[in-house]
Amino acid sequence: MEVKVEPLKGFSPQIGLLVSQMNYARKTTRQAVEGLTMDQLDFLPGHDGNTIGALLLHIAAVEKGFQIEIFDGRAPNEQEMQEWGAAYSLGEKGRENIQGHPLEYYLSKLEEVRERTIYELSQRADDWLYEERMWDHHLSNNYFIWFHVLEDEINHRGQMRVIRKMIANC
Repeated sequence: MEVKVEPLKGFSPQIGLLVSQMNYARKTTRQAVEGLTMDQLDFLPGHDGNTIGALLLHIAAVEKGFQIEIFDGRAPNEQEMQEWGAAYSLGEKGRENIQGHPLEYYLSKLEEVRERTIYELSQRADDWLYEERMWDHHLSNNYFIWFHVLEDEINHRGQMRVIRKMIANC
């Protein structure tokens, strides 16, 4: 088995490298949750923690939020906030609203959101990555923002692995 970061067909070189990394992160996220039951996805590791299911939906919500902001050039509307707000914020809203779904529900949300990201990135050239924009009150660029989507997924995948170990020890 080869594990590489390399340019991908259908993308400009730098965007292809970014997508290659995003694909690998997603593959390992899927592996980290493979075979989990609904009860395991809903396991709350502490009174102020997040479930694996909530973390999976959060990964999709963060990516969806940046799609809306970057690709659509706007803030999420009321309907989008209703659908994604609890997952984006997590915390109490997430604990109250994100539960009772099988693994396939979360994986399909991740896939649905990623399909649009991949399409949109395939329509752009490398220079787009370096276009500057304000993000979280800081000067940033599109490359950093999509790197942040990747880093957020990797961070939460680590949390999921810890929670999965907690479940196994219960």
